[in-house]
Amino acid sequence: MIPIENLVRTPLANALGWTLFHSLWEGAAVALILLGIFYVVRSAQVRYVSACVALAVVAAGFVFTFFLLRPEGPAGASAQIPEFPAIPDAGHGLMAAVSDRLRAEDVLPWLAPFWFAGVILFQLRSLGSWIAARRLRNRGVCPATDRWQQRLPELCAQIRLTKPVAFLESCLTDVPVVIGYLRPAILVPIGFLAGMPECQIEAILLHELAHVRRRDYLVNLIQTVVEGFLFYHPAVWWISSVIRSERENCCDDMVVAAGTEAKEYAAALTTLEQNRQTAHEAVLAATGGSLMKRIRRLLNTSENPRKLSLLGAPGPVLSTGVILITAALAFMAWPVVSPSAHAQVRQAPVSEDRPGQLRTTQGQASPAQQLAQNVSPPTPAQAGEAQTGPAQTSQAQTWDPWQKWLSEDVAYIITDAERNAFRQLGTDDEREQFIEQFWLRRDPTPSTPENEFQDEHYRRIGFANGRFTSQSGVAGWRTDRGRIYISFGPPDEIDSHPPANGGQTPAYESWRYRFIEGIGNDILIDFVDTKGNGEFPMTRDPAATTRVFAPHN
Repeated sequence: MIPIENLVRTPLANALGWTLFHSLWEGAAVALILLGIFYVVRSAQVRYVSACVALAVVAAGFVFTFFLLRPEGPAGASAQIPEFPAIPDAGHGLMAAVSDRLRAEDVLPWLAPFWFAGVILFQLRSLGSWIAARRLRNRGVCPATDRWQQRLPELCAQIRLTKPVAFLESCLTDVPVVIGYLRPAILVPIGFLAGMPECQIEAILLHELAHVRRRDYLVNLIQTVVEGFLFYHPAVWWISSVIRSERENCCDDMVVAAGTEAKEYAAALTTLEQNRQTAHEAVLAATGGSLMKRIRRLLNTSENPRKLSLLGAPGPVLSTGVILITAALAFMAWPVVSPSAHAQVRQAPVSEDRPGQLRTTQGQASPAQQLAQNVSPPTPAQAGEAQTGPAQTSQAQTWDPWQKWLSEDVAYIITDAERNAFRQLGTDDEREQFIEQFWLRRDPTPSTPENEFQDEHYRRIGFANGRFTSQSGVAGWRTDRGRIYISFGPPDEIDSHPPANGGQTPAYESWRYRFIEGIGNDILIDFVDTKGNGEFPMTRDPAATTRVFAPHN
C-alpha cells in the first residue's frame, strides 16, 4: 500500500474529508447571511465587524464540525476503529480495493492530503509576505524629518492614539504603509513629504494612524492565517475581500471625523494612485481596497445605503452554487436504507476471494505470546460450544441466531462486559437494539448509512472460512490464522513454505504486520502445520519454531 493510501485509510482522514465537505455549505450559508446584512446596513464599522464575525463563524464551524466527527480515543463513548484495507488482487493492484460504486465516503478522505498540502503552501506564502514586510521595516529606511517627527504626536492626539509610532522614509515602498503591531511604524516613500501639500500628507498619515489605533495589523495577520486554512472556499475569499475593503472605509471615516476635508482627502488618494503598486498582504497601505469606490464614497456622503448587486458580489453567487452542489452530492451519497439495517443478524458469507501475490520477508521471531494474550480464542463457555464442522451444517441452520451472533460473528471483537450484558437481555427487541448499538459504536463514519467496520468484519470472516478451513473440518474463523486475520486484518507480507524433506518439515507461514496498535511495530507471526491437517496453529513460543524446523537425523 502506498504511503498516501495509508494516510487516507484512517479515521482522521475520513473525519477531515467530511469536515471539508460540510464546511462548504456552512461557509456558503454564512456568506449569504452576510450579504443580507449588507443590503440593509450602511455603516462601514458595522459592516466590518459583521464580516469579521462571519469569518470567525466559518472558522469556528470548521473546528466544531471536525470535533463532532473526530475519531474518539479509547476513553470516549466509542472506540477508535481503524479503516481495514482489503487484500488487492495481484492483477488489479490498488483498484481492487476500491468499490465498484463511487461513494462520498470513498472519495472524501482523499481530500485530506491535498488539503494539508494546500494549507502548507498558503501558510508558506503568508510567511513570505511577513518576511518581506519585516524587510521593509529594517532595510533602506531613515527617520523622517524633524518637523514631521514633531507633527506626528499631534496627529496621534487628533484620533486619540496613545501608542508610540515610528515614522520612517523608505526607498523600497511606493505608497505609505503601516507595519507591525507591538512596534508599529509608518513608512512613506522617499520624497513623499516634499511632493504633496501638507494638508494631504496629514490626511494620509491620519489614515495610517487609524490602522494602528484599530489594531488592524493584528486582525490582518489572523485573517491571513484563517485564509490559509480555508483556502479552498470561495465564500471565505469574498468575506476576506469585504473585510479589507470595509477596513479602509472605516479608516477613511476616522480621517474625515478628525477634521479633514473630504475633498482634500480624496485628492490625496488620487495623487497616491498615480504611484500605486500591489502592496504586500502583510502590510496595510493607504491605497488598499477599491480606491475609486472610496473616493466616490468620500465625495458623496449623502448617498442612499450602498446596494450590492449579484454581479458585484461574486462570493455569495458562488456560495449559492456551493450550497446547491453540496446538497445534490449529499442526496447522491445518502441512499435509502432500512432503519433496522444495522440491527440485522447477518450470516457470515463464505468468500471466494483468494489473496493475490504477496511479498515475502525474512526476519526474527515476533512477540507471538503477546498476540495470543491480546486476541484469545473464545472459550467453550463463551462460544456456547459452537458446532463448526461441516457435518453440523443443518444443526447450525436451526441454531439460535442470537447465540450464533454472540459466539461466532463477534467472538473476537466483543468485550466481556458486552457479552455479559447481551446474555442478560430478555427480548428480541432488546437484542436487536443491542446489536445496532454494538456496530454503531464501532462505525468510523456514523454520519453515513454505511458501516465500514461491520462490512469489513464480515468480509474477513467470509475470507477466513473460505481460505483457512482445515482438512479436518475446523471452520476457518476458529483457526489461529482466521483469528489473527479477523482481528488484525490482512498482513502486509506473507512468507509461505510447503512441506519439505519428505514431509518431515511441516508447512509453515510467516505473517508480517508493519504495525499493530497495542502490540508494536514489525510484528512477525509464525503458523506451523504441525499435524499436517491445514490448521496451522500459531507458534506460541518463538523458540518452538526453531525446534520444529531442526533437521532430523
